[in-house]
Amino acid sequence: MKSIKKNEEANSGRRDFLKKSGMAIVGGSLVYPSPIFATGSPSVDNVLKVGLIGCGGRGTGAASQALMADPNVILTAMGDIFEDRLESSLMELNKIKPEQIKLEAANKFIGFDAYKKVIDSGVDIVLLTTPPAFRPDHLIAAIEAGKHVFCEKPVAVDMPGVRKVIAAAKEAKNKNLNIVSGFCFRYDNAKRALFGKVLNGDVGEIRSISTFRYGWGAWYKERQPDWTDMTYKMRNWYYYNWLSGDFNVEQAIHSIDMMSWAMGDVMPIKAIGSGGRQERTDKKYGNIYDHFAVEFEYENGAKGYHFTRQQNDTARRNSVDIFGSDGNAMIQVGRQYELKGKENWNYRGEKNNMYQTQHDELVAAIRNGKSINDGEFMAKSTMLAIWGRMAGYTGQEITYDQAFNSTESLGPEIDQYAWDFEWPTPPIAIPGKTELI
Repeated sequence: MKSIKKNEEANSGRRDFLKKSGMAIVGGSLVYPSPIFATGSPSVDNVLKVGLIGCGGRGTGAASQALMADPNVILTAMGDIFEDRLESSLMELNKIKPEQIKLEAANKFIGFDAYKKVIDSGVDIVLLTTPPAFRPDHLIAAIEAGKHVFCEKPVAVDMPGVRKVIAAAKEAKNKNLNIVSGFCFRYDNAKRALFGKVLNGDVGEIRSISTFRYGWGAWYKERQPDWTDMTYKMRNWYYYNWLSGDFNVEQAIHSIDMMSWAMGDVMPIKAIGSGGRQERTDKKYGNIYDHFAVEFEYENGAKGYHFTRQQNDTARRNSVDIFGSDGNAMIQVGRQYELKGKENWNYRGEKNNMYQTQHDELVAAIRNGKSINDGEFMAKSTMLAIWGRMAGYTGQEITYDQAFNSTESLGPEIDQYAWDFEWPTPPIAIPGKTELI
C-alpha cells in the first residue's frame, strides 16, 4: 500500500461534504435545470451515440438497457482490456438490439487505454462498467470531455478515489452533464415509495437501521499458462482489494446505500467494526475478506448496523430494518416493503425494472433538457463502504475526518497498468495489526 499527497478536498470535515461538492439533494437524485443538450450535444437527427467501457456482464446489461431506453440511441464504440470480453458482449447485444448497433471495427478498442479512445470516438454517453479501481479516472476523463455518464457502483476503492469523484461530479454540474449512478435500488419504484415515506417522517425520528447482505461465494477464473500475473489478477479482479475494494465495497454497498438513503445521506460521525476470512483461506482468493460487521454512529445518536458475508452453504438474507420513534420500516429485497406504526402501509404499486429505469431516466433527462447528478450520494455511499472496510481491517474506531482524509491508495496509478506490470498485492489485513493510513 502507498500514500499519496492529500488534495484540496481532504482537509474539510463531515459538515463540509455537501459544501465541497457544491450540490443539493432532491428526491434521491441531484437535479439541476439545464439547457437542452448544452454540453455533450447529440449527433444529427437527434441520435444519441453510446460508448461502452468495460464489456463484462454488467456492462453488457447496461448497454442493452441504454439501447432499449430510446430507439434513437445507438452503440457506436466499445472498449475493454480483453478482446474476448468485447466480442462476447457484442455477440449478446446483437441478439437484443441489432438494428441499434452501429459499431465499426475501428471503434472496437482493446487495452488499458481503451477508455480514452471510446470517449474520444464521438459518443454522447459513456457507460463506465469496468472494475471499480478504474472508475474515478474514467469518470474524470468522461466529464472533462463533456460526456453524459452512466457510472456503475462503487465509484472508487479508496478515499483518494472518492475525492476525485466528488471533484468530477462538481464539474459535471458546472457543465450541465448527467451522471446516473449504478446504485440501482434508488431507481426502484417500491424502494422509492418506502424511502419517500421514511424521509417524510412516517416512522418518526430514526433510532437505528440494520442491514443484512448474506450470500454465497463468487466466480473464479483458473490461471492459464499464457497469462501474466496482471492478466490473472485482472481476470479475477474481484479478489483483490486494489481492484474491487473488497466485497463490502463491491457488492454489499447496496445495503449501505439504503442505510444512507434512509438517513437522508447525512454522514455518520464514527464507525467501528470487525471482519475476516474463514472460508476464503486459499491463496486464489487474493486478499479480500468473506465477512464484515460494522456499526456506524450518527451525531443524533442513531446507529446503523451493517452485516455482510459471502460463505457457501449459509443462510441467505438481503434486508433492511429501520426503527423509528413512531414506527418501523421493513424491507426484504424483492419481496416486502412495509411500514408499521401510526399508519400501516405496504407497497402495492407498479413494479419496474430498476436497471432499465436508470437508463430511461438518463436518456429522458438529456432529451428534455434536465440534468440528473447522482454524484453526491454515490460518493457518500462509496465512502461509507470504504470506511466500513477500514474499520473491519484495522479493528479500530474511525471518525469521519480520519476516514475522509485517508491518504491510503490501494493500487497503482492508472497510467502504470500494463500486462507485464507487477503490482504487489497487499497482505491480508489483520485487525489490531493493520494500521489506518
